[in-house]
Amino acid sequence: MDTLNNLLAGFQTAMLPVTLMYCFIGVFLGTLIGVLPGIGSLAAISLLLPVTYYIEPTPAIIMLAGVYYGAQYGGSTASILLNLPGSASSAITCLDGHPMAQQGRAGAALFMTAAASFFGSMIGLALLVAFAPAIAELGLELGSAEYFALMALGLVAASTLGSGALAKGLAMVLLGLLLGVVGTDVSTGVQRFTFGFNGLAEGLSIVALAMGVFGIAEVISAVNRPREGQLRDDKIRLRSMVPSRDDVRRSWMPMARGSGIGSFFGALPGTGSAIAAFIAYAVEKKVAREPARFGKGAVEGITAPESANNAAAQTAFVPTLTLGIPGDAVMALMLGALILHGITPGPLLMVEQPELFWGLIASFVIGNLMLLVLNIPLIGLWVSVLRIPYSVLYPAIIVFICLGVYSVNNSSFDILQVALIGALGYAFAVLSFEPAPLLLGFILGPLMEEHFRRAMMLARGDVTTFVDRPLSAIILGVTVAVLAWAVCRRTAAVLKRREALRPAG
Repeated sequence: MDTLNNLLAGFQTAMLPVTLMYCFIGVFLGTLIGVLPGIGSLAAISLLLPVTYYIEPTPAIIMLAGVYYGAQYGGSTASILLNLPGSASSAITCLDGHPMAQQGRAGAALFMTAAASFFGSMIGLALLVAFAPAIAELGLELGSAEYFALMALGLVAASTLGSGALAKGLAMVLLGLLLGVVGTDVSTGVQRFTFGFNGLAEGLSIVALAMGVFGIAEVISAVNRPREGQLRDDKIRLRSMVPSRDDVRRSWMPMARGSGIGSFFGALPGTGSAIAAFIAYAVEKKVAREPARFGKGAVEGITAPESANNAAAQTAFVPTLTLGIPGDAVMALMLGALILHGITPGPLLMVEQPELFWGLIASFVIGNLMLLVLNIPLIGLWVSVLRIPYSVLYPAIIVFICLGVYSVNNSSFDILQVALIGALGYAFAVLSFEPAPLLLGFILGPLMEEHFRRAMMLARGDVTTFVDRPLSAIILGVTVAVLAWAVCRRTAAVLKRREALRPAG
């Protein structure tokens, strides 16, 4: 009953005119960003972080969240029409979405992805409402040793479960941890790794880091990336968007399975919506009576991953809001936005900031309804947006990045920071280093240090406190197991590759 009352109070907050306005801005920008290949929600949220300084915390977080789950909707548009995924989580939609477009069924494909996205979001939201209070209550029982162990698990999972090399993922996490300690030590007041620059006394700017790694670096990469897709000249009318009965019949169970898979993987650290979408597609192909249809325009091949990635986008907020532990880079940015507004995410967030927590939850329902309305009638607009030349689009983005990062502290040093970090981020992209673990390490680094110090103080300097406490020991054991599994998996892959290259006889 308390949950229902809190949710009703959240709707009162979410239905305020100013909150509705920012929710609409967030989902509209999110859809637009999702449609444009090569930008992504990370770059968009990075661009909007400076704007949130001038907005109240609740509308600001609702807007950023709208950008995140709105991009999940928009990402499928470019995948279907151009065979170019707007985001990593919509890459799998290309496999069956683009063949449907080539068969003249682009309208039906876009309609079904919108419906699947809404269905997955609602399932994920229901699970978020159901489990968030219980997880928050559990979080109140955790001590600093357990929080340190949980954050270590999140960082290891994020660096080992990605698509890149294991060593590179761990290296990026460690670099993020090192960057996180730059600035003045809160406990002693001593400046660390500032090299005499007063601009670094408060540490590296999260806005400059996010904009540099995900904004500038992505712009440079996208400019150099050839655009192979071509828009069909056929006009997409509302009549062409009506799916057949067979499409609807084939989609119910894949949407249900995809929503379950997405809800589960979204709440786990280090996985996220992209992995959820790929697993949902693999499951559907495995259980299908006619697996040969996949890759040739099977409607299940778009509804399952789309429902999965949108369900994952909702449940990803569970560990971020209730435990203060982000599962992926986007959630790390959301965590950073909360911290910038002086709000500490964690088990007490629901008690200390009920207006923000339940208002955000309620805004998900409103935002997803807005997205359902936006995505179907405005498909013609999104198609027009895809025709904007990159030579016009990306200089404008760079100007906005510079204006945004300067507006935070009115400091030209921050612009220098974002330029240097952007060049570094592009170098990472060229060398196949994933930037997401870097951001996770940067956000969690100071929090891990704080909990480590507190645990050591409570244990009078006895480091065995991390294994003496049962829950902490279990979490650290899981962390070691995840790391060992990743090492074994990569070693087996290398040995198999060498075996394949070895000459016969």
